[in-house]
Amino acid sequence: MASNQIMFILFALMITVFSVLTVTTRKILRAAVFLLFVLVSTSGLYFMLNYQFMAAIQLTLYAGGIVVLIIFSILLTSHISQKFESSGWKKNIFSALAAITGAILSIVTILDYSFSATKEAAQEVDMHLIGRSLLSVDKDGYVLPFEVISVLLLAAMIAAIVIAKKAGPAKTLSPKLNQE
Repeated sequence: MASNQIMFILFALMITVFSVLTVTTRKILRAAVFLLFVLVSTSGLYFMLNYQFMAAIQLTLYAGGIVVLIIFSILLTSHISQKFESSGWKKNIFSALAAITGAILSIVTILDYSFSATKEAAQEVDMHLIGRSLLSVDKDGYVLPFEVISVLLLAAMIAAIVIAKKAGPAKTLSPKLNQE
């Protein structure tokens, strides 16, 4: 087995394990840390595919920015050691069914698609064109949508923190946890 295959298997296992841990843990701070591991592993896959730009964006924007914002919000709004109540068996069964259905649909779709190799040479990536597109305010520019989304996310985060602070910790926890 080649080293590329071993690294791919390692990254795929890390993404799978930490994704499951992210959605199954009862502690919110652990979920954010597990999400960080998923995003870093995904950037490792991008590096393996020689998509250095995508890997850098994955590391800086998602792993660096979004996860830090999530952790910052957790530290501001709730107790770090807060545990959420476990979900009932009905929710677990329906969640498992939804996950299995999604996995089957994805696998069938991938297996039905006929992947074919192209004989055309790969086109050279023009980084100046990408940079101009990202920083342009013209028709095909991305600065305005990026700024609008940034302001919207900031407003949503501030609103969530204000609402969580107004409710107080006694109202945000479940009644079962308040008795402990």
